[in-house]
Amino acid sequence: MKTIFSYLSPYKWLTITALMFMLIELSVELIQPLLIATIIDDGILAKNQQTIIFWGSIMLGCSVVSFFAGIINTYIASHVVQSYGYDIRQALFKKIQSFTMATFLKFPSSSLITRLTNDVTITQNLFFMGLRIMLRAPLIVIGSVVMSFFVNAYLAFFLVIGAPILVLFLYFMSRKGMKHFAKVQKSVDRVTRKVQENLQAVRLVKAYLRGHFESSKFAGVADVLKMDNVKAFRIMELILPVLLFVMNVSLMAVLWFGAKEIQAGGAQMGELVAIVNYAMRMTGAFSMFSFIIVFFSRAKASAERMEEVLVVEEGIEEISTYPVNAHPGVGEIEFQHVSFHYPTTDAPVLKDVSFTVKPGSKLAIMGATGSGKSTLLNLIPRFFDATEGNIFIDGVEVKDWPLKELRQVIGLVPQQSILFTGSIEENLGWGDSTATEELLKEAAKQAQIHNSIEQFPDQYETRVGQKGVNLSGGQKQRLSIARALVRKPEILLLDDSTSALDVSTENALWEALEDEQATMLVITQKIRTAKGADQILLLEEGIVSAYGTHDELMESSSLYREIAESQQEGDHHVESHS
Repeated sequence: MKTIFSYLSPYKWLTITALMFMLIELSVELIQPLLIATIIDDGILAKNQQTIIFWGSIMLGCSVVSFFAGIINTYIASHVVQSYGYDIRQALFKKIQSFTMATFLKFPSSSLITRLTNDVTITQNLFFMGLRIMLRAPLIVIGSVVMSFFVNAYLAFFLVIGAPILVLFLYFMSRKGMKHFAKVQKSVDRVTRKVQENLQAVRLVKAYLRGHFESSKFAGVADVLKMDNVKAFRIMELILPVLLFVMNVSLMAVLWFGAKEIQAGGAQMGELVAIVNYAMRMTGAFSMFSFIIVFFSRAKASAERMEEVLVVEEGIEEISTYPVNAHPGVGEIEFQHVSFHYPTTDAPVLKDVSFTVKPGSKLAIMGATGSGKSTLLNLIPRFFDATEGNIFIDGVEVKDWPLKELRQVIGLVPQQSILFTGSIEENLGWGDSTATEELLKEAAKQAQIHNSIEQFPDQYETRVGQKGVNLSGGQKQRLSIARALVRKPEILLLDDSTSALDVSTENALWEALEDEQATMLVITQKIRTAKGADQILLLEEGIVSAYGTHDELMESSSLYREIAESQQEGDHHVESHS
């Protein structure tokens, strides 16, 4: 937890101040039994009203001081904890943003969400409890023991006789609790992942009437979470009865032997009352120990999970914050004997891939599902690094490019069109935050989405729902293309980005993109789209099956001819029914 505690260091003086006010509260609480003993022995039993009024007034004054000290402590503790929560969330989110795609594969997105939300909240609660209760409870126990020996050492001995047993018991139970609450946090991850998956696929769930099935699956992971929580809290629930039993036995011993001491003249009534008072305070503090152990166990598990993210050193993208240099290149791409497999598996996705794309030309990439098309595109902006071989852009190997400068010259349209909550204008501005309104509209016109936007009541100020839920598939694809065009990229990567467009809209799009000077790599399943490319790369199980123009592949590749003929048959079938 050392890394997590380091985020409290900017607030160390506020923390110390909060602890000082907590100590004032504690001092008042420890002094009160002494004052009560004095009032009983020197006031009530001596029938001295003046003494009662004097020490009673001091008790009242101390209570007022304790009251205001508690308020100030709570105020400062709240400020420290909320500031810590803000800082740690910022640090976690910034760290996650720096992950390479390979590092992302090690952390499920649901787990990262839990660490940024639930785990941070749990550690916040721990630190707040620490400034208000967690330190106070053991200090009350220690202070009560010390003050008890100051009042009457003989009676205090009976009060602390069970302390060694309790210390060992609490140590054992806290170790068990930490282990079980670590399992609870993993179960929370699984629940979050299930909820996330279901909400993302809500249309599909409704379309296939799978709500009941999904509910039963959710009940399964929720039941595991419930049972993990039950096991953890069953262990914790054993703590309080044991603590109270030992303390009550000690208290009975104090009363039994205290009464004998008073009768024998070895102790005064006020001393016995003071010892009983300290015993009651110790019992109250011990009763909080079970809650403290629960909080600490959960917080330790959460802190370790957050620390796991914060200490990642390998698989971090180093992106300079300085402005990129103007790149004089023209967008030539060359793959030389490139092979690749994902970090989580040894199975090759690409094997000995070589090709060259001339500046300003268009390469269509085709192949069956799983043939490595999207993976090939991901290697260009270095989402992953090639396992073998070299990739060059304008004669410079991609690994030698500054990462920010490399990605600045690339416009990417992913297979799944991702839009963010905000206006259409804000989504287009993702391509270039400095782009003017005219540039945004120009890109929208090229992407064949401008007219659709103009028909919305709020036009470019129209709000886009989460992931573009209020837009059609074709509208989302065209907005994603426009966002990439805003960058004026030298290299444009289109990952099956026109699948939802009708023939006339797609033709208009490609015609508009002819004026672009960008080098284009287009993943497509459509022969009519591939025909318009300068070159076609056909992949089969990660290997280059064919490479050339449409006419060349029709002559040399049986697989390409088979794809072309199947699509021609499909087109004829559609025409015969139209």
